[in-house]
Amino acid sequence: MGLAAKRNEEDSAKARLAQHAVSFVFNLPVEEIAAPTRRSKRAAFARQAAMYLMHVAFGLSLARVAQAFGRDRTTVAHACHLIEDRREDPDLDARLDDLETFLRAAPAPLAEQAA
Repeated sequence: MGLAAKRNEEDSAKARLAQHAVSFVFNLPVEEIAAPTRRSKRAAFARQAAMYLMHVAFGLSLARVAQAFGRDRTTVAHACHLIEDRREDPDLDARLDDLETFLRAAPAPLAEQAA
């Protein structure tokens, strides 16, 4: 597996982890967050939070986050700005802090083992 393919696989794993963590905290099915279409306002906001968390917790570029989520870089930039603006809400800010801490503490995905 090439370096780019390995990086894309790891980014996809990180996106799934962020989606599942947000799904749990926001009490929303992960399928709603991972859906290729906007869905409800609540699902769209949860997806934006997952994108934001992937960017800040894992330090990934907007382009890499966009690729992992199957979105455009400008969509991820919009999500990050929107979430930053909403962090003035103390409850949301605390939840995002907890999620960011959780994601930063997650171990890196295992490397593919040779057969």
